[in-house]
Amino acid sequence: MRLTVRPILLLAIALTDVVAQQPEATAPPLVGCGIHGEIEVFCGARQPEDLERTPDGKFLIATQYINQGRGGATGGGMILFDPGRKTFSRMSETIQADKSWGDSACPGAIGEALVSHGSSLAKRRDGKWALYVVNHGGGRQSIEMFELKPSAGSWALVWRGCEVARHDYNDVAILPDGGFVGTYPTAISNGIDPATIGASVTGYVARWVPGKGESEVQGTRMRFPNGVVVSADGRYMYVNEFAARAVHKFDLKEGSEVGQVAVDFLPDNLTWSDHDRLLVAGVKGARGDCPQGSGRRCIDGFGVAEIDSTKMQAVPIFDSSSTDPLISGVSVALKVDDSIYLGAFLGDRIVRIPYKTRAVIRH
Repeated sequence: MRLTVRPILLLAIALTDVVAQQPEATAPPLVGCGIHGEIEVFCGARQPEDLERTPDGKFLIATQYINQGRGGATGGGMILFDPGRKTFSRMSETIQADKSWGDSACPGAIGEALVSHGSSLAKRRDGKWALYVVNHGGGRQSIEMFELKPSAGSWALVWRGCEVARHDYNDVAILPDGGFVGTYPTAISNGIDPATIGASVTGYVARWVPGKGESEVQGTRMRFPNGVVVSADGRYMYVNEFAARAVHKFDLKEGSEVGQVAVDFLPDNLTWSDHDRLLVAGVKGARGDCPQGSGRRCIDGFGVAEIDSTKMQAVPIFDSSSTDPLISGVSVALKVDDSIYLGAFLGDRIVRIPYKTRAVIRH
């Protein structure tokens, strides 16, 4: 099967179809919603592909990677998860366009058509909180730019602007100048065959600079670039090469790659942890059983690792083989105090697991 139209969305559809086609009789079901020892499953989301923690630390912001090009006028929008109350709520949104945000060619607010994917939260130089979101809805591929504001003990969104993309972005990371870097997983590929996605270079990282536009970050062509984050000063960029099971570090000032580390899963999104460390998470595979012949679908298996961003060394944090199947399509791990919250590009749940480091280091 060759996929050539809106490749990011179609890849997600293909992965979903792969899951649906696998024999139900051989795959153990996911555990139910609720508490399972040290693990808790919260149901009520809709494909929470990426997660951010609100500035007060009380809520999680989740994208909802639904609709996926199958038709329909509305997307998943953005939701808030309250870990204390264990509830989900749709984030309210107002529209106040601001020329100091985004590109002058932005056609206007996306509204209910937002199909949210990757996200990035950062404080602007003017002190306001910015939330940039990858969008696949409303007839455009774009980075939608919101201001995150306190509202009646919670948080709300104010749409400020956008940048209409050349291709389908997957993830985004805000830079100190108000610009961003974003991953284009399929910008240079001739469509996607999900069975052979790791066979060749498919995309690159782009950088958008306010007032100057978008350009390719040299040296970033790789096999399905996926999650991306930057250091607080904007100098270093960290990119997941999904198909190669690797995480890369780039010096944006010098324009060169300065490190990389391997993981034993398909790395999806990245988030910042404590002490200049990163969390990376992803599924074991898209097809078949992991381990082979085990009857456990690879898409239900996942790994989480913590990376020392200076030394580029990885410590395994969690491996799903130690539990019953918890969640399908894991895409992000976010540390909150002594727990890690998992989101996914499939399903209805966010899962909380304990944060426990292991002593094994990979270079």
